[in-house]
Amino acid sequence: MDHAAANARDLELELAWLAQLIDTRFKLYFGQDCPFGDIQAVAPPDLAGSDSPYAQCIRQHGLGFAERGALALVLASHIRPQLLDVFFLKNQMFDRRFSEFGGIHSGQETGFTPTGETLLFLLAADDLARRFALHALFEAGHVFARQHILRLQPQNNEPLLQAPLRLSEEHLALFTSGNPHRPEFGAQFPAQLIETRLNWDDLVLHPGTRKQVGEIETWIRHGQTLLEDWGMGAKLRPGYRALFYGPPGTGKTMTACLLGKATGREVYKVDLSLVVSKYIGETEKNLAKVFDQAEHRNWILFFDEADALFGKRSEVRDAHDRYANQETAFLLQRLESFDGIAILASNLRDNLDDAFARRFEAIIYFPLPRPEERLLLWRQGFPSKARLDDAIDLDKIAREHEFSGSAILNAIRYASLQALERGEAAIGLEDVQQGIRREYAKDRKGG
Repeated sequence: MDHAAANARDLELELAWLAQLIDTRFKLYFGQDCPFGDIQAVAPPDLAGSDSPYAQCIRQHGLGFAERGALALVLASHIRPQLLDVFFLKNQMFDRRFSEFGGIHSGQETGFTPTGETLLFLLAADDLARRFALHALFEAGHVFARQHILRLQPQNNEPLLQAPLRLSEEHLALFTSGNPHRPEFGAQFPAQLIETRLNWDDLVLHPGTRKQVGEIETWIRHGQTLLEDWGMGAKLRPGYRALFYGPPGTGKTMTACLLGKATGREVYKVDLSLVVSKYIGETEKNLAKVFDQAEHRNWILFFDEADALFGKRSEVRDAHDRYANQETAFLLQRLESFDGIAILASNLRDNLDDAFARRFEAIIYFPLPRPEERLLLWRQGFPSKARLDDAIDLDKIAREHEFSGSAILNAIRYASLQALERGEAAIGLEDVQQGIRREYAKDRKGG
């Protein structure tokens, strides 16, 4: 299905309805002849049979007259701003614009940004009872806030209803192109999308580890059914939290990528260098930027070397310790209420605070591969176009060298490049042995 075309079709109907709403409101407000005696008599278009992302969102969240009016108003400012030109009308008595219209006028009056007051004027005018009822659209428990769809964005302590109406970037993209919005990596979103071209067959794990990872995959596929259709939502927390621990290079990051690939979920690796701050309160703010955008997005958040963020709380000796412990408590609360999949990775399980460990749905150990797994890693790792010298005994190499998967691939990379440098298709025993020696040298240096 062409999501963009389906959205365009439905938004043409929705914006035509908005134009009728605006025309009706102005005629009623200024006492002009009007075919409608009440604004709510202007029925929105019937999108029940539509499969556009916009129509699906309306049905999924049960959006009614007021919610659709709010969405249409803010969408018009993005895709058909001329519909809002009528709000530039001036009050001739005072030679200024009508304050009851609300709105923010951009420079040279080339654009009009609707505010909460604009919406209340459109849907309620001077009817105080209706205006008060519409305040519910901006409360924390409303679907607009819970699903991060639309909000008022006050600045500089301005009254709430004078703040602009803001549609989330995610839903603006969903309602137009039909494609999910991907936030840009940076200070405002310190997490990067990570992907892989590999498949489960390319990842060599201990059978027990693979079985436990499969349980996470089962939750991703059936967790929503368990919570909603089977009525377990009141008994179980939303989301899923897992701890991956074990030596470096044992497949923790790759497993997170493959979980996302297998279940159609995007995986974002949180950059702790942009999250953890020495300044009081900044770490919480930085992490909130990730969790706030990740809510209701079906993402997998991956925290590598999570000890830096979720480490053991210290004994309180001074104000810094007290704030550090408050920071850990905040992270615990956000992790526990997150409705997506959160995976924390650490080299050592004991490095994490016990309060976090008790709240994981899964704690999975990623051990160094056994000889049979190392043999499979060596066999699978070499390029398909390369030929191995007859002197290379992979069985012997796998038995004698207790390497992680990443160390084996590093040795293979080095050996392969040496063959290419010589212009040969054959990888020699010395190439492989030198690659192995380089990996041992890293360990001696602590690398």
